[in-house]
Amino acid sequence: MTANAYSPQGLRPFAEAMLIAAAGGATFEYAGFPAGWMAGSLVFVAIAALCGRQTHVPTGAARLFFIALGIIIGGVATPETVRGMTTWPLSIVIISVGMVTVTVAAAGYLKLVHGWDAQTALFAAVPGSLSQVSAMAAERRADLRAIIIVQTVRVIVLAVGVPLSLTLAGFDAPSQLPVGARGAFEAPWHLAGLVAGSVAAALVLYRIGFTGGFFFGPMVVSAFLHGGGFVDVSLPSWLAILSMIALGAINGSRFNQTSFRMLVQYLKASLGSLAVVISVAAIFVFLAASLLSLRIEDLVASYAPGSVDVMMILALALHLDPVFVGAHHLARILVVSLALPLGARLTDKRPLHHHKLPASLEAARQTLED
Repeated sequence: MTANAYSPQGLRPFAEAMLIAAAGGATFEYAGFPAGWMAGSLVFVAIAALCGRQTHVPTGAARLFFIALGIIIGGVATPETVRGMTTWPLSIVIISVGMVTVTVAAAGYLKLVHGWDAQTALFAAVPGSLSQVSAMAAERRADLRAIIIVQTVRVIVLAVGVPLSLTLAGFDAPSQLPVGARGAFEAPWHLAGLVAGSVAAALVLYRIGFTGGFFFGPMVVSAFLHGGGFVDVSLPSWLAILSMIALGAINGSRFNQTSFRMLVQYLKASLGSLAVVISVAAIFVFLAASLLSLRIEDLVASYAPGSVDVMMILALALHLDPVFVGAHHLARILVVSLALPLGARLTDKRPLHHHKLPASLEAARQTLED
């Protein structure tokens, strides 16, 4: 985030991004597309960025939206869903092994088929955790722009493809936002405790360097308080919609200062590695579905190797089990966080400081929570 990000001139790209995102979200939502507010905003902002518009969501504002999304998604938890966590350990083991396999397979594809160096191939293949990946790649011998483009294409395709695929397969349900027994103004002390605890958790995870802390911290606190029956209050639905639109703008802005020509250069590698990722992940989805009594749609959203925040919004919009999905993506983040430094050391033992990205793309990178 630049120093003048909140000046009138600095706020202009933010306002433009939100207007474009709102138009895209409304278009998709009223067209009946599943998870329309988020998917539409992401697609419209990505297209605008590729056309040369400077779209940007300041880091501070993005973190507020992540906190709100965490609270909202955690609010879906009930005592019943929390008790259901005891049946998930084997599935979490399967996803942990699956994500390592996905990374190895996609990295091998990029290295063998497209001739990428091992370091760049590894960072591009990692499922999610783009903030951690880009921070490490920036200090090593890796093509950071290629990594961000490949990962961004994966996020956009999964954000649009997963809900569409589930809908075509007949697994979708009406979009539904979590609604507590009382509104924000009916239980102000519940709301104050919920927000204070969520903000505190977000800051603690951020201070210790946990990937996605501004999202996961509030989600865990909200799920604990709602699941334990300590609070029964929800944030306004308009705030949930606004946060979904902002999430789309944040991810769509990853294409800032990326031309169509540059995108085409990396498109074969992006789509090829995505096909490998989806194929390997599908094997583990069917393995988990065969061994465990779990819904296939919940497994698809849980094992989809995309951005955590996007997958959680899809779970919410498609009326899946966000607690189940969140637990699995949390496991994925932990596995990636532990394994990535080892993988980086094995693929390249010679750290090299990489050139900086353009200012707008660097700002978008710093904003990302996963």
